[in-house]
Amino acid sequence: MRISVILCTYNRCQSLAKALTSLAASTLPLSVELEVLVVDNNSYDQTSEVAQTYCRRFPGRFRYLFEPKQGKSHALNAGIRAADGDILAFTDDDVTVDPTWLQNLTISLHSDDWAGAAGRIRPARSFNPPRWLSLDELHALSPFALFDRGAEPGELDEAPFGANMAFRRGMFDKYGGFRIDLGPRPGSEIRSEDSEFGCRLLAGGERLRYEPTAVVYHEIPEYRLQKKYFLKWWFDKARADIRAFGKPDSTYRQLRGVPVVLFRRLAVWTLRWLIAVQPSRRFSCKLNVWKVVGQILECSRQSSCTSQAE
Repeated sequence: MRISVILCTYNRCQSLAKALTSLAASTLPLSVELEVLVVDNNSYDQTSEVAQTYCRRFPGRFRYLFEPKQGKSHALNAGIRAADGDILAFTDDDVTVDPTWLQNLTISLHSDDWAGAAGRIRPARSFNPPRWLSLDELHALSPFALFDRGAEPGELDEAPFGANMAFRRGMFDKYGGFRIDLGPRPGSEIRSEDSEFGCRLLAGGERLRYEPTAVVYHEIPEYRLQKKYFLKWWFDKARADIRAFGKPDSTYRQLRGVPVVLFRRLAVWTLRWLIAVQPSRRFSCKLNVWKVVGQILECSRQSSCTSQAE
């Protein structure tokens, strides 16, 4: 059995070194071969030098690939094409992994029962959520790229996050790669390339497993602890979800390509935002306003593009 870890990176040479050091300490059975494929997505810092250092220190375990076409999905798909593994695991350049992360993440994928697997993404340091953030919703911490569905393993009914997921290679042969109209790139933070692929598999009837003992630790920089970051993240996420999964309530009457129900939701959440008293509740309502605005703008953009194409 051969496992390829695909790690895409862009201008994060310092955190990349920490990520590669943790991957170098991975423990696997002797029957498993491992390669770590570092895909440099046209960085202009010292990313190449850092990656090449690990290739020299660990020959045969680390490989370096340069992908000049900007955009994470281009880098991910380049990594998939170049990887030699029967199982493809994915992580990010701003995480560190437990030594047993990869073994625990992929153990269930040695048979055909499971198409993919995901583990926990936890904060890398002592973490206290901001007081203005409501934790009532399941995905409240998604802008921190944290994913934790408890201590019990089992079947996932939702798509995993890209910093801690693995799939059997045949899934990419069957369902294709990551969509290039999604995924961050310079000048755009439209994401959801990872969740769209996971949803594609679930829609196809494939099974995904949750492995809580497969743990990675994600750095949370200070700028992500700001309200403006949360507002922009959810705005961009709403736009990405429209691209990935289509318009919500598309059977409703539309105004210039936008379901009218979205304008109603915008009015409701704006009113709730204005009258809310508790700070966390008030900000939660504001986030929903930003989400709906993102949906409206992306629906309008798609309608405009369709009209121009015609």
